[in-house]
Amino acid sequence: MSKVYVTRMLPRPVMEELGRVCEYAANEEDRPASREELLSGVKGCDGVISMLNDAIDAEVMQAAGPQCRILANYAVGYNNIDLAEARRLGIAVTNTPGVLTDATADLAWALLFAAARRVPEGDRLVRHGSFNWAPEFMLGADITGRTLGVIGAGRIGLNFARKARGFDMKVIYAGRHRSSEFEAETGGTFVTKEELLRTADFVSLHVTLTPETRHLIGEPELGMMKPTAILINASRGPVVDEKALVRALRERRILAAGLDVYENEPEVEPGLKELDNVVLTPHVGTATVGTRTEMGFMVVRNVAAALAGQEPPNLVRA
Repeated sequence: MSKVYVTRMLPRPVMEELGRVCEYAANEEDRPASREELLSGVKGCDGVISMLNDAIDAEVMQAAGPQCRILANYAVGYNNIDLAEARRLGIAVTNTPGVLTDATADLAWALLFAAARRVPEGDRLVRHGSFNWAPEFMLGADITGRTLGVIGAGRIGLNFARKARGFDMKVIYAGRHRSSEFEAETGGTFVTKEELLRTADFVSLHVTLTPETRHLIGEPELGMMKPTAILINASRGPVVDEKALVRALRERRILAAGLDVYENEPEVEPGLKELDNVVLTPHVGTATVGTRTEMGFMVVRNVAAALAGQEPPNLVRA
């Protein structure tokens, strides 16, 4: 029977299903596998199920051996895998697209509302002090009827923008290409990134991490945004230059930010935690019971196909 290494335990129903497909060994600790554990665990395996924070590079693939047929990432992103090396070795790489779209878009909206209406700040105030209502107490930003700027018109960006209709927002978007589907479903207008940054009240990032999108938002881009604008990032941490973001937030050059992802996870850029005008969540965009379980079943289907000599349903072709 084929053997697969799992770098971190998946939901119980998923592990039970995986056990029906193959033998497996897994890192059962409640933490990421160390580099040494990863290199040792993959040895002799026909497949590897990896997490988004596992660096699956040439060394790992060589450690696995020539019989390895699949690297199944438990994430929609796959920037943690050396695709060129996998392609050279003939190893299939898969991800989990589609299933996590709603959950991630919903979390981005949660960040937007929490940052705009100062929810965490208010929660801390109630828990640790007293308050007196006043006309100008805890004033936040209006949401309904404002301009929403979406950078990235893929599945998640489209889903996120579609939900803006409930708040009567004007939607503008930027990306590599104009999308007729995005415009038809959201009423959005295609603009340049520069125009979006200058005019949007809320800027939400929904791009994949590539060399081109690393530090897509940096000092110049933050300088283009309105002082009343709010930045949301639930895509990948390195899309934002966090040092520049800390400066912009501290100097109130933008109003606020909501972040679910970080440039050097799990570390957070010094200064961010001390700011009241940023909402921080621990990379939980896909963290619902249904989403994480279905992601796991998708991974198992990818593994089963590869081990049977078939093309996995979610093969990465980039």
